[in-house]
Amino acid sequence: MLFACRWAWPLYWIAQGTMFWALFVVGHDCGHQSFSNNRHLNDLVGNMAHASILVPYHGWRVSHRKHHGNHGHVENDESWHPATKSQIDRMDPLGRLGRLKFPWPLFAFPFYLWARSPGKTGSHYDPNCDLFQPSERRMVLTSDAFMLGMVGILAACTAKLGVLAMFNLYFMPYCINVIWLDVVTYLHHHGSDNPAEKLPWYRGEEWSYLRGGLTTLDRDYGIFNKIHHDIGTHAVHHLFPQIPHYHLEEATEAAKKVMGPYYREPVKSPGPIPTHLWEPLVRSFNSDHYVADTGDIIYYQKDARL
Repeated sequence: MLFACRWAWPLYWIAQGTMFWALFVVGHDCGHQSFSNNRHLNDLVGNMAHASILVPYHGWRVSHRKHHGNHGHVENDESWHPATKSQIDRMDPLGRLGRLKFPWPLFAFPFYLWARSPGKTGSHYDPNCDLFQPSERRMVLTSDAFMLGMVGILAACTAKLGVLAMFNLYFMPYCINVIWLDVVTYLHHHGSDNPAEKLPWYRGEEWSYLRGGLTTLDRDYGIFNKIHHDIGTHAVHHLFPQIPHYHLEEATEAAKKVMGPYYREPVKSPGPIPTHLWEPLVRSFNSDHYVADTGDIIYYQKDARL
């Protein structure tokens, strides 16, 4: 009976994977302490939400804090920051393919959790990683324990239901969740709706928190905007990450008056499904490959080998 309607499984994968992604956003807000006014509640909900989709809450929370504190900085940013020309040249062909060639980077998140980004060392699971302060060691281990608990639950379910059932019930939705996460977070910082615009990256004295924050992009995800808690309203979130998701639209409308021409109005979705985002996503992956090793205001360049 479980597999009687095989044609319906892809619909389930997409629906459940989308809800996994929405659950990630809940944990994201917990990490910013914007889910509630109680830090202990935030961390409990964050650990539960993220462990259920195999994300180490505190490990990811700390690296995401570094991302927000250094957004737009070539070396100091933490997620989806550009590789330099020398880093790309040192990569083996398989690594270059996985990092730059669409669609393979859309499956990058689990590998990023395990080994971070090119040019950085350590792991989100390792309390001794240079991401973490000594005072954060216990928190990282706590999230690792939540993760192990979830792995145990998945193992028990697999033993009871079988590998094929868990492939359909959990593994494929998990993959859809990873794709959602990588697409959305990539489009926050790449691929302006205006093909003529290249987003700057900064080094040295040219970087500031405000300049880095103003390079982030808002997106319209159509029917998914409310499902994933308005995560597409990203510019104001980067400037004021403590704002809860349910106030982001209101805050964005207020911030537009101050930001003026520095705010990029997102292109509206042509319908319930945000098909318009395919073009900037593919365009960026086809042309935004590396940045120069020197210079304080730099832009992506294309690798002719891809």
